[in-house]
Amino acid sequence: MEHILLYAIVPIVVVMLAGYISGKKNIFTGQDAKKFNKVVLDYALPAALFVSIVQSTREDLAKDLKLTLVSLIGIMACFMLVYFVFKYCFKKNTGADAAVSALISGSPTIGFLGFAVLEPIFGTTPAVALVVAIVGIVVNAVGIPVGLSLMNASLEKQQPGSTKKQSAWKPVIHALEQPVAWAPILAVILVLCGLKWPDWASPSFDLIAKANASMAVFSAGITLSAIKFSVNWQVILGSIMKMLLMPLVILVFGLLVHMDPFNLKMLVVAAALPPAFSGIIIADEYDTYVATGTSSLTLSVIVFIGACPLWIWLTDMALKMF
Repeated sequence: MEHILLYAIVPIVVVMLAGYISGKKNIFTGQDAKKFNKVVLDYALPAALFVSIVQSTREDLAKDLKLTLVSLIGIMACFMLVYFVFKYCFKKNTGADAAVSALISGSPTIGFLGFAVLEPIFGTTPAVALVVAIVGIVVNAVGIPVGLSLMNASLEKQQPGSTKKQSAWKPVIHALEQPVAWAPILAVILVLCGLKWPDWASPSFDLIAKANASMAVFSAGITLSAIKFSVNWQVILGSIMKMLLMPLVILVFGLLVHMDPFNLKMLVVAAALPPAFSGIIIADEYDTYVATGTSSLTLSVIVFIGACPLWIWLTDMALKMF
């Protein structure tokens, strides 16, 4: 536990605090954070995912079928639960508000904090990259399209003609066009085809890949510095559902299907990550549920400092029992 705190949690807090202070002093702005995020999502993270996965074997991928199913079913079940709770339990909320809530409190920020948290705890291995890749694909290629579809349906109902009619597959295709989605998929295809990745090619990817974790965490600090924080029952409930319910669902589901213990621990920690920053970006773009969503994100980041070691301990206890 001491190792987790010193090598995973403390570095994240320090770098995020540096970004937060930089934002408060106007050294960097929210627009700068968006540029940093683009570097992370379009270059550093895809490179990190690709070069890590392509060095694995077919046997490694075969062992991770349960990981894929638990990730998809567990995360999307929590995603839809958040949507229905926030839509029907809070009378003032519209369907669009509930959709943004799901995009925030029903999705872990795997792209920004995945490697930063998992590698110091579990090591720099292809297994870590596979967890980040699979959860990232679920969040980006499944969760975001579903959330946008629910949001557009609600906005269209409120103001007919306010949104353009589009194919239900268009958000999915758009998500898969992003490097953070197709890079790991390409790596998996190469491994399945039995093509050996040359060792001399990896350093060309490693240089930009190493910037992924530090730049993502620093950018997160800048983003948080621009958020006006306030606490209400929706903020608290959103944080509880993200930081407590989602890891619990993943842990129970993983135990029921007898997942590999190492993969299960990584997946539970991934599920315990703070809400996805992409949800805030979408909320801001649609001017929907911005204040409450950003406050829930901020509270979840604070809670994560204690939640991460807690869930690792709880997972270890559960694995010993089962």
